[in-house]
Amino acid sequence: MAQLAPIVSLIGTGATLVASQRQNAAARAQDAARAQQLAVQQAAEKRARDARLAGTIASTRARLAAGGVAPDEGSAAALASGIRRDAEAAQSDSDAVFAARLSAGRRSLLNQDGTLSAWLRAGRSFDGALRNLLD
Repeated sequence: MAQLAPIVSLIGTGATLVASQRQNAAARAQDAARAQQLAVQQAAEKRARDARLAGTIASTRARLAAGGVAPDEGSAAALASGIRRDAEAAQSDSDAVFAARLSAGRRSLLNQDGTLSAWLRAGRSFDGALRNLLD
């Protein structure tokens, strides 16, 4: 009877590893779906920003041209360039937020459902079972 305990322990460890692998696969699928959703949202926000930028520049150029200022020269060109720089800075900020959102969704190897933790627990169980068999 004493020899059955290590064998049962090994079987339990194997079952724990299989369950952990299934949990990890489900978590990876959720992470991939979340990353895809964030990428689609990021692309939609970029298209909206690009449309607003184009509208702002067109409106500014039209107002300047109506006022008798050449929209492609001098201060008018500097104004359009400044608007573009502001839009690029906003895009850079948005990209940083996007990267932070993606990295926040990553799971640690030390989480309860992480593979490393399961393998470490399995190693300890296997070690204990092996010692019991050898004793």
